[in-house]
Amino acid sequence: MDKEWWEGKGFSCFTNTKCEYFPCHEGADPEQFNCLFCYCPLYTLGQDCEGKYTYLENGVKDCSNCLIPHIPQNYGYIIERFQELDQ
Repeated sequence: MDKEWWEGKGFSCFTNTKCEYFPCHEGADPEQFNCLFCYCPLYTLGQDCEGKYTYLENGVKDCSNCLIPHIPQNYGYIIERFQELDQ
């Protein structure tokens, strides 16, 4: 299988182990954690983000159980969905 154009490139993944919140998602593998999308760009898609989220009683979307933007192999998936953010 061919690699994606972004795989193995420094711009597609980094891990900030010095962050005071790292690791910020319980159960995540700290050795394979992408901090690039610390604030997920798909958050604004609401229910259409396709992530594992809940809504709190106050109406705030809680994405603490979602790892989609933090898995290095999902970089391409996130980038492909950018066009939906303008709609």
